[in-house]
Amino acid sequence: MSLSDRDLIDFVYAEARLLDELRFEDWLDLYTDDGYYWMPLAHDQTDARLHASLMYEDKLLLRVRVERLAGQRTFSQQPRSRCHHLLQAPTIERDHPESAPGQGRHVLRTAFHYVETRQDTQTLYAGWATHHLVEQDGALRIRLKRVDLVNCDAAFGNIQLFM
Repeated sequence: MSLSDRDLIDFVYAEARLLDELRFEDWLDLYTDDGYYWMPLAHDQTDARLHASLMYEDKLLLRVRVERLAGQRTFSQQPRSRCHHLLQAPTIERDHPESAPGQGRHVLRTAFHYVETRQDTQTLYAGWATHHLVEQDGALRIRLKRVDLVNCDAAFGNIQLFM
């Protein structure tokens, strides 16, 4: 599979659109079986297993969360939360250790503003998303999505959806 920079950037935009459209099953299909969604609790955190994180979920935990969001008995989601991503143009991190040419690995970093809303409450988050993408079965897949919030060490209420 020969990918252009535009293909990689378009993937990041398409992933955000799936979340904004609440198409969580389709979004989950973008992950590899060994994929993770990680939201560190500290700036420059390097290890998700030895330090607490806001979220560190493998595909199984992501699936449980997606099923909960779709459930009729999820009272915290009646009415459902909605979200919107405003993304800066993603940059391809060519000097990142995992973006070695010819290995099918691509790392992109995207600054964002994200709004999550439910009823009369609207919450704004800002930060950077780093996508670690691999080519698998002729398509791009997410091996790791790391979401670094500007105020990651703040006290948060429930973050219902995915950034």
